[in-house]
Amino acid sequence: MVDPVMPLAALWAAEPPELPRPRRAFTERLARTPLLLDGAMGTLLYARGVPQRANLEELVELRPELIGAIHREAIAAGADLIETNTFGANRFRLAPYGLAERAGRINRRAAQLAREARDVAGGRDVLVAGSVGPLTAPIRAPGRIPEAAARDAVEEQVDGLLEGGVDLLIAETASTLEELLLILATIRARTDLPVLAAMTFGEELAAVDGTTPEEAARALTGGAADALGVNCGAGPVGCLEALARMAQATTVPLLIMPNAGLPARVEGRFVYAADPAYLAAEVPRFLDAGARLIGGCCGTTPEHIAAMRAALDASLLPGGSAVAAHARPIRPAVVTTDPATTGAEPVEPAAPPPTGLARALAAGRFVISVEIDPPRSVRLERTLEAARVLQAAGVDTVNISDSAMARVRMGAMAVAFGIQHDLDLECVVHVTTRDRNLMALESELLGAHALGVRDILALTGDPPRIGDHPTGTGVWDTDSTGLIGILKRLNRGEDQAGKPIGAPAGFTIACALDPTAADLDREIERLAGKLDAGADLIMTQPIYDAAQWERFMDRAAARFGDRLPRPVLLGVLPLHSSRHAEFLHHEVPGITIPEPVRAAMAAAGERGSDVGAELALELVARMRPLVAGTYLMPSFGRYEHAADVVRRLRAADPTTDPVAAG
Repeated sequence: MVDPVMPLAALWAAEPPELPRPRRAFTERLARTPLLLDGAMGTLLYARGVPQRANLEELVELRPELIGAIHREAIAAGADLIETNTFGANRFRLAPYGLAERAGRINRRAAQLAREARDVAGGRDVLVAGSVGPLTAPIRAPGRIPEAAARDAVEEQVDGLLEGGVDLLIAETASTLEELLLILATIRARTDLPVLAAMTFGEELAAVDGTTPEEAARALTGGAADALGVNCGAGPVGCLEALARMAQATTVPLLIMPNAGLPARVEGRFVYAADPAYLAAEVPRFLDAGARLIGGCCGTTPEHIAAMRAALDASLLPGGSAVAAHARPIRPAVVTTDPATTGAEPVEPAAPPPTGLARALAAGRFVISVEIDPPRSVRLERTLEAARVLQAAGVDTVNISDSAMARVRMGAMAVAFGIQHDLDLECVVHVTTRDRNLMALESELLGAHALGVRDILALTGDPPRIGDHPTGTGVWDTDSTGLIGILKRLNRGEDQAGKPIGAPAGFTIACALDPTAADLDREIERLAGKLDAGADLIMTQPIYDAAQWERFMDRAAARFGDRLPRPVLLGVLPLHSSRHAEFLHHEVPGITIPEPVRAAMAAAGERGSDVGAELALELVARMRPLVAGTYLMPSFGRYEHAADVVRRLRAADPTTDPVAAG
């Protein structure tokens, strides 16, 4: 039973510390502040003209703009957590619509849409939860689904959500305890992300199978769920009573997502009785009952969420809003020029000092960098916060990708400028030749240099047909080797046409290398061309075994000798789960994960993130004598996980202090 006097933070701090890092971080966040969930996807879809008999989950493919708009409205209303449109996206519920075989794809796309809405909204750390509803029939019903088939269906749905990049999962609106426990056990076997569990109770405060709130709480405590509670069913009063009874039987954080009262059918539509003000008035009672996650189910609109946001803020921070943006403005660069001295002898313009990255490499320090994806919006706050977290962990630089996978994001140069001027953290900017002709490339590089962005990774870029605009065309006036040549000429003080640019530039030029390429001889020749063109640094695609590097060097020895002639930053992409490893190995070009590594991730179970970090650290330790540093690539924007790896790398060798921006 919960001690009402004991602070929640102290109570949860007393729990065993064996939780994997993502679950521990989620629990710590709940201890700091309650979270507000979004409202009812189905209610809003019906209100916007979607027929009652339509399959709502298929809309992530048929009407992605509509689904994305609803997610964005929930975030704008103040939600801290949004759910994917996948409540019924398992093969049994999809089968009547002929969609069973598309279950995995629908779940993946739904997660992507929710993440994109979160990224575009910007400004706050909003979580994306993968929604997993009940299967077609309760497990114990006549003609029930066989247990093995039920597990397969849940695995298929969860794997799609994980591939799409959800932050956590929620098994909701469960009407039988047996089915909910099966779903939770199946989820937990697939991931170490946080998991929420919610049952629905009738007017008699019993589920369809007779389970009471107390019985549900006891059965769910100490298992897969990181928070548990009640959703749907009755309105706020009934859900609140069920929650209070659950609180007597568990110390697990609680959640409540009631319907907006009971519905009435008006002119062919369901209208729910509870207006936004009524639901907002219930928020203090939810908190008093112990809820740490508060939201709404059927009938809950963005207006309800906004009212609940205001009520939650008033309860926690009187006189202020917990979600007010505190964005730091990007400071404009201040450029000063000395007046010309009359009669002075002409002097050769001096090259600028080397970048911080170049100085670190020259000094022999082990360099650590982490890749950051620019936002898919006009907001930079979350990206700056990610860079701030990595800077505190001890990185030397961060890498800013350039619309990787041909998916449109904020320009990498703008992001780099914001980070360097707000945080004084040096950035390596990826520049592709896909989107710009020669004139635009040179113009952008000149502007970048003037703003202090001088570390460049030269890339050719992914073709537009695989990204957001498949009908778009690439420019490709040149390739990555040609871009390196352009940068080298700028460093000599002239443009591609041989005209002077006023002073030599001071770019540090990096090139890419895939040590696991299928055609190693061709990759070696391409590397030789990049080095001849003037590359100062080599950055590899991710590898997962030192033997992969050894095989490459054995083949490259005839061309380069025992070591490559330029410093190398080793690419490392820490794994999160077995599914993550299999996806990267089989579906992402340029990534090859050896079978022993995939086997280790398969054996890791719910410790996937921790085991993936340990494998990355072991690889870096083994490769440390052979490379000049490492280049970490977080998946799905999990920068805190990358920061943890950085801290452990620094702790292993405290002499490698990060360098200041150049």
